[in-house]
Amino acid sequence: MRLQHSAFSMWQAHGIEPEAWDYRARTVVSPGYPLRPEIIESAWYLYRLTGDRAWRDMGRTMFDDFVRHTRTDSGFAALANVVTKEKKDDMESFVLAETFKYFYLLYADPATRDPATTVLTTEAHPLRPVAAPP
Repeated sequence: MRLQHSAFSMWQAHGIEPEAWDYRARTVVSPGYPLRPEIIESAWYLYRLTGDRAWRDMGRTMFDDFVRHTRTDSGFAALANVVTKEKKDDMESFVLAETFKYFYLLYADPATRDPATTVLTTEAHPLRPVAAPP
């Protein structure tokens, strides 16, 4: 939870997370943002594990910022610079396969993907746990 709060603090500094951040100086080290899902994924896991709506509220802030700063007429663009919000002509496939899937899961009916009965791959593809062979 402390790590997520720390990551969200980094996000809030410029309304979206940079690739690298100097926590001591609270400055951007590498200003790009390729639309990574990990911070949203963490908010989902924390919400599912605790039931605390604060994680959903955090997710809503991230979603609104994500759309505001990366939306284009034809999709979502990676940012070359989170400070200036300069966009790149690039959208990795994981944006749809992972980032938006975690945004969705954060607000979906909790029965949709229960971490106790569903394992998600690193690409957020659901797998049912399989019993060990006898």
